[in-house]
Amino acid sequence: MDFDLSKPQKLLQQSARDFFVRACPPEKVREMMASGAAFDDALWREMADQGWTGLIIPEEFGGLGLTLVDLIAVVEEMGRASLPGPFISTLWAAALIDRAGSEGQRKQYLDPISMGDLKATVALLEESADWDPDAVQLRADRDGREFRISGRKDFVNDAAVADLIIVVARSGEDLVLLPVDRNTPGISIIETPAIDATRKLYSIEFDNVSLPESSALAYNTRVREALDASTETAMIALCAEMLGGMEWTLATTVEYAKTRQQFDKPIGTYQAVQHQCADMFLMIESARSAIYFAAWALSENDPGARLAVSVAKAYCSDAAREVGNRGVQVHGGIGFTWEHNLQLYYKRAKASEIMFGDANYHRDVIARKVIDETE
Repeated sequence: MDFDLSKPQKLLQQSARDFFVRACPPEKVREMMASGAAFDDALWREMADQGWTGLIIPEEFGGLGLTLVDLIAVVEEMGRASLPGPFISTLWAAALIDRAGSEGQRKQYLDPISMGDLKATVALLEESADWDPDAVQLRADRDGREFRISGRKDFVNDAAVADLIIVVARSGEDLVLLPVDRNTPGISIIETPAIDATRKLYSIEFDNVSLPESSALAYNTRVREALDASTETAMIALCAEMLGGMEWTLATTVEYAKTRQQFDKPIGTYQAVQHQCADMFLMIESARSAIYFAAWALSENDPGARLAVSVAKAYCSDAAREVGNRGVQVHGGIGFTWEHNLQLYYKRAKASEIMFGDANYHRDVIARKVIDETE
């Protein structure tokens, strides 16, 4: 693989950076956080006009049909801006539909997602907060030619603004994917307190919700295959977002170290502060290598792609937290005050650390994959 972005990819990334500097400055982020749903329709429409809501969706379904590497070059800049809203959630849902849906279903949902007319999320987690699909217990029982859902999903990202919720449920012993309109009768959406106010979490309660059997995206083994593939896509995009946040934290910390005076000297002249910044830089560049390699491996259907994704997520989960810790350490008390923007990035890093599984979860995944390959 080429370890540098191509010229068109660099131009794409620069255009994304310029866009978010203009359209999503810290003042806008705080305004969206205070809005309740952390969403701004005008900003979402602008992003759709750039083609970013359909960046990797196939051209026949209204998207740009670009690669995963192109996507993460843009998402990195979203992380640098600490972009609120349902981009990662919609990306996950779109990748799941693309993998699991029929031709008609892909046309039905992916076209409006590409145009920015449909926002979506995936309801996978339950009370156990286990990312393994085998842990799903929510029932979708057959009643003639219908599914009836009763139960609860927890920790669902952006459910209050998503037009479509893809519910992972169990019918008999099999898993099934059911796309559900947010306004379907019998659905209650309750906000869950969370550390990151830029990415809202919700619980969803289903009270005898009725859905036609024909609406299901997939059954049985196809569900697991589609979930694995789509989650890997969303996970590597989340890692790229974490990378952008780490870059912002380092740049802000270095600038602060150059200007903050202590004993009549900038604190950046002290070796202890320099070591903190050097360690941050090392973690960021290591994360970048892991992320872009994993994205390339997924795009090329490399046999080691799934392992590479877990390596990237395990490393980024730890690195984003540590970069945030060191950024706060260099800033001192001001770094965790509400007035300073560093706390926004630190909280995003902590929330992203556990999304799609934390470092320990993925180290376990890596260990099991290595054992399976050696047996």
